[in-house]
Amino acid sequence: MQPASASLNAAQRPVTYGAVLRVPHVRRLLSSTLIGRLPSGMAPLAVVLVGLDGGYRTVGALAACYLLANAAGGPVLGRLVDRWGQTGVLTVSVLIATAGFALILVKDGQVLGAAIAGFARPPLDATQRSLFRSLMPDREHERVALALDASAQELVYIVGPLTVGVVAWVASAQVALVATGVIGLAGTLLVVASPPSRAWRPTRRAADWLGPLRSTGLRRLYAAMACAGVPMGAITPVAVRMSDRLQAPGLAGLLPAALSVGAVVGGIVYGARMWPGPVYGHLMVLCAVWAAGWLPLLAAASPLTAVAACLVPGAAMAPLLSAAYLLIAHSAPQGMATEAAALLVAALDIGCAAGTAAVAGPLGPLLLPVGGAAAFLLLVAGPTRDRLSLPLAVTTETREAP
Repeated sequence: MQPASASLNAAQRPVTYGAVLRVPHVRRLLSSTLIGRLPSGMAPLAVVLVGLDGGYRTVGALAACYLLANAAGGPVLGRLVDRWGQTGVLTVSVLIATAGFALILVKDGQVLGAAIAGFARPPLDATQRSLFRSLMPDREHERVALALDASAQELVYIVGPLTVGVVAWVASAQVALVATGVIGLAGTLLVVASPPSRAWRPTRRAADWLGPLRSTGLRRLYAAMACAGVPMGAITPVAVRMSDRLQAPGLAGLLPAALSVGAVVGGIVYGARMWPGPVYGHLMVLCAVWAAGWLPLLAAASPLTAVAACLVPGAAMAPLLSAAYLLIAHSAPQGMATEAAALLVAALDIGCAAGTAAVAGPLGPLLLPVGGAAAFLLLVAGPTRDRLSLPLAVTTETREAP
């Protein structure tokens, strides 16, 4: 173990992405998890394309079942991981999810298959963040790793739909759905076979059915992230409306893509330097930027300005997510880290679903800034004791490297 003064000086030096990637197993873990998470970007489109034969009502039912099942299944699987470890839970869940995708190909089993595939999707987001905490030598390395992961995650929502579109065009929608299941299976098995995942062991936890939801501070944080997720779900239907208003059909795809590009850049910038103050403060500022950043898009008068405007909130999105994940990782009750992270993913999924459903009204585009503003108000207006239950200053704690 290093002397305290040397550890403090090391923690105060900026941590580079190269330093994070040189930590043993991190590169393999990042790439394997990215492959395993590709179905998150592929499945919604693949499921919709397969369901088109049954009409738009079937498409809506399939999409709703998959997304809601995702939100419900993540925390359940996260709790099982915290209780039994990663290897068995991830392996069984990915096999069940793959079977669910196969069932969607059976006409009478489409809705059930979508529900199974969504509920059993392995919680790779949550398990990777649990592994980061054990792999990284200090919190600053962990913060940079989470920022890198949040940026890389946006590639899932760029590469995933493109992959489905190409496979469906070259072969068929059914083949694209099969490819979704196979890619998820391959990526998850790569993660399960990695030494950090095999070595990870659950920590004894208290018998509490509420789990992380017992914490008032965490409940407030989950509620704020559900609000922050509303614009993420609303942007696609808003993009369709703007493409009609500005007579530019390409905007329906360009605006979500620009949001993801902005997120990649923002996440990289956030992780590339040290920022003053506690991470809770970072999150409040980022939620404010997430809210205000949508205003230029609402005022956009041309396709070019609309695309450029989407880069602004995008730049706040990945840093916002990485700050939230870091807070969760260090505020989760003992033995509940994976479940706590999965609940955050579920909160974002619920917000996305609410944003997609509610944006149809005439004031729908206003959900973009309103969602972020609601998240900001929840964080700012919370009692001081809620903030104190989620403290984190990332530059003052070091751990002995594994």
